[in-house]
Amino acid sequence: MNVLFPMFVKMDGRRCLVVGAGRIGTPKIRSLLAAGAKVRVVAPSASPAVKRWARSRKIRWEAREFSPRDLQGAFLVIAATQLAELNHRVFREALRRGVLCNVVDDPPRCDFYYAAVVRRGPLQIAISTSGCSPALAKQLRKHLEAQFGRGYGAWVKRVGRLRRGVLAKKHSPKRQRKLLLELARGGPVPVTRRAA
Repeated sequence: MNVLFPMFVKMDGRRCLVVGAGRIGTPKIRSLLAAGAKVRVVAPSASPAVKRWARSRKIRWEAREFSPRDLQGAFLVIAATQLAELNHRVFREALRRGVLCNVVDDPPRCDFYYAAVVRRGPLQIAISTSGCSPALAKQLRKHLEAQFGRGYGAWVKRVGRLRRGVLAKKHSPKRQRKLLLELARGGPVPVTRRAA
């Protein structure tokens, strides 16, 4: 198995194609929208959520079969149909064109995997099993969600504001590093019950 290169990608405005708009494709479309991607969907039929997004112009849905030309200009494509042969065809065409592709629940036909993610405001902790066990990644996510409570989002924002202040001042590199490390120590103040 290849070693994966972990990274967080800025998706805002990037053109993404999803082939399939049913129960498999809908969550993938939702996650791309949440990341700010410009989403185009190709599928003969669609879930109620996909139809709503299309009506409100959050996505562009084309109610038809996939064509290889749909990949033109796409940053990435997600093959999310229940038809294995169609998903394989999307993968082959994407590979030929150098477009990143994820065939849902088919690790050998994935250039990238969806991570299980813990989100606490700007803090994101992503877990991947390299496609070996998405169920295990979800269990680990639940464990980390309990460990990193909701207070972490506000704390990370506060550290970010303080960091900008440190960087704006004329400190020596050594002093700046020390101050930045001090900011990152600790964690959010736990929420405690008020005294009765």
